[in-house]
Formats: sequence, structure tokens, C-alpha cells
Amino acid sequence: MSAYEDAITLAELGIEAEDNSVISEAQSLMETFITDYENLRTQTLLSGEYDRCNAIVTLHPGAGGTESCDWVGMLLRMYSKWAERRRFSFEILDLLDGDEAGVKSVTFQINGENVFGYLRSEKGIHRLIRISPFDSSGRRHTSFASFDIMPELDEDTNIDINPADLRIDTYRSGGAGGQHVNTTDSAVRITHIPTNIVVQCQNERSQIKNRDRAMKMLKAKLYLRQREEQLEKLSGIRGEVKDNAWGSQIRTYVFHPYSMVKDHRTEEETGSVQSVMDGQLDNFINAYLIWNRANA
Repeated sequence: MSAYEDAITLAELGIEAEDNSVISEAQSLMETFITDYENLRTQTLLSGEYDRCNAIVTLHPGAGGTESCDWVGMLLRMYSKWAERRRFSFEILDLLDGDEAGVKSVTFQINGENVFGYLRSEKGIHRLIRISPFDSSGRRHTSFASFDIMPELDEDTNIDINPADLRIDTYRSGGAGGQHVNTTDSAVRITHIPTNIVVQCQNERSQIKNRDRAMKMLKAKLYLRQREEQLEKLSGIRGEVKDNAWGSQIRTYVFHPYSMVKDHRTEEETGSVQSVMDGQLDNFINAYLIWNRANA
């Protein structure tokens, strides 16, 4: 409450002294107070079983070809900027460049307090509307990308995996722009044959470390799958699975003919598209948590 009281006191002093600089400082203090208050209120809504966990996120392009691959690259930057703003650590686990531009698929991990609780609001299809830089005719295009998320589970989480059910492939790690980050086949892809779940990791230089990391990811996915089946409700942990195409989006980002980002679940929207792409997502996250609690 001290920020609030300081802001009120400064505003009163500024008005009395007719000093606009003091009033501006008071306004800045009030904005800080409002931000801190909203963040504190949001934390009270994070009571899910996995909300406290770190988050592992996968982005895939949908309908839209090269444009959608570019959209995945833009979203990757957006979430890395959000993590930076929150002072969370951000680590790319696996990345496959697009054939012409952008990113064909990427898996990354964000570590910090309640990261999964915050980012579960982003689960779903994200739609982009803009003039495509890849269209020589300058036409408007609509592109899609899917956001999937799982928590990083504790080491002691009980899940049995039969080694006979696994197909393990190794391949050469690749970096941005097709540059190799390793000259050996250190990257690991694991397929769980009964469920067709595929996980992969290439961020470590050691094949053993990549395999261990991929096994942790597979363990988390299988655990969530079992929990979903037991609870008979898909929406409880992973959210509703939708096609990565028109009509399935949770949020739309419009760059042309006007500027707007709108969440179709909560009706939260803003005209400041660039600030959102620079990682200012908290208003959407907060609105979702409040909406989700009201609709639980």
C-alpha cells in the first residue's frame, strides 16, 4: 500500500505547488501500484495442481505455409520477451527451421515461479492477419500457429515406461539459419509407439543429456495423458484440442487493415499490437485466469 499512499501524497503536493513534474511522478507510482496489485491478484488464482511448475511449450505452424512458419518465429520471440520481462529463464530445447523462412517447429522451456499457471492461458490456436512480406502482390494473409504446453514434473512423479515401447532416433543438431551447433548426431527423438507421442531435444551437446531431457518430456506427456483419461476430462490439464486452422483460434492478432489483438474467450483486447509482440501479455493472462475461475 506504500506505493499507493506515496502516489496520493505526491499528487496532492503537485496540485498544491502546481508542479507538473511531481504529478507525473505520482502517476508513474500509481501505475506501478496497479501493476503490482494485478500481479498479486493473479497469483491468488493460481491454485491448480501444476501451476507452480516450470513450463515446456511447443509451437507448430498451421494452415498458411511459409507465412505460418514466420508466425511461429514471431510467437517464439514474443514468449521469450515475456519471460525476459518476468525475469524467468528461457531455453530452447528443439528447433527446426522453416524451409524458406521462420520456424517449422520449436520446443522451449521457461523456468520460474508459477510459469505453467500463467502460460496455460496461452494453450490453443493463435491467428495472425497481416500483409504478407512473402506475397509479391502485397495481399492480406491469415496464418495459424498452435501452442501446446506441459508442466515440468518432479523427478519422483511415478510413471512406468516400457523400453520396448520406445523408438529412439538420433540426428545432427541444427541451429538458426541451418548452421550446425554440433558435428555429431547428438540430438535425440523418442517415439512412444503405443500412443504415437513424439518428443525431441537437441539443446545439449551430449547425446546422453539430450536423451535424459527427452525422456523427462515424454514422462510428462504420458503422465498428463493418464491423468486426463482417469479424470475423463481433457480440458482440466491440457485444454481442448482444436484444429490448427480457421475457426479454432483462441486469439487473433491483426496487423492490417487495423491494429488489434483480441482474445476470443475473455473478450480482452488491445490496439497496441507491437507491445504484445514485445511480450506484454499479462493483461491477457490475468483476464483468462479470472474468466477461467468464473467458468470453472
